[in-house]
Amino acid sequence: MEKKQTKSKSMRSFIGQVVSAAMEKTAVVKVDALKMHPKYKKSYRVSEKFHIHDEKKIAKVGDTVKFVECRPLSKTKRWRLAAVIKEQK
Repeated sequence: MEKKQTKSKSMRSFIGQVVSAAMEKTAVVKVDALKMHPKYKKSYRVSEKFHIHDEKKIAKVGDTVKFVECRPLSKTKRWRLAAVIKEQK
């Protein structure tokens, strides 16, 4: 009998800035990206907000954080805090 090999699923991760930490165990993080216009070749900034799970409530407004994908925790939360990269003074 052969052993079944399990594939490790690579989790997506992003780095962004905390814009709200007012909820219990949840922070809102904004991730900015530069995109190129297909016709005019001009770069423009787009941003997206993610709700992340912060169990210990260590993320504060202004902090730069890294977060990774996880199972759905609520209607809007599908991400969890991995690390605080840079703290706001």
